[in-house]
Amino acid sequence: QVPVVESGGGLVQFGGSLRLSCAASGISLAPYHIGWFRQAPGKEREGVSCINNIDDSTYYADSVKGRFAISRDDTKNIVYLQMNNLKPDDTALYFCAATLLRLSGTCVPDYGMDYWGKGTQVTVSS
Repeated sequence: QVPVVESGGGLVQFGGSLRLSCAASGISLAPYHIGWFRQAPGKEREGVSCINNIDDSTYYADSVKGRFAISRDDTKNIVYLQMNNLKPDDTALYFCAATLLRLSGTCVPDYGMDYWGKGTQVTVSS
């Protein structure tokens, strides 16, 4: 198992910002395609963003495009999800996931991910 751990969630007001981190210990995240997913109560899990392991291209769901930014810092072995202009609809449990699959042009879907963290809760108040 790849021990990926999410952090950075919390309670924030409408329009606020949070930065989520996906960290791993013992292994380097650099070779991995990393995806961020979220699941709100009563809803299906959805992909939010990803950064690939080919050329670090990034992709976003339409619902977060222009507000969220994913990046990796290989020196710290962390993948970040900067979330700005947060809305109540962004409230969910956020997960990071990793896979060695190499896919260009889009994100690896959740069923293609091999390793998952336990999630970090993001709550946006109106």
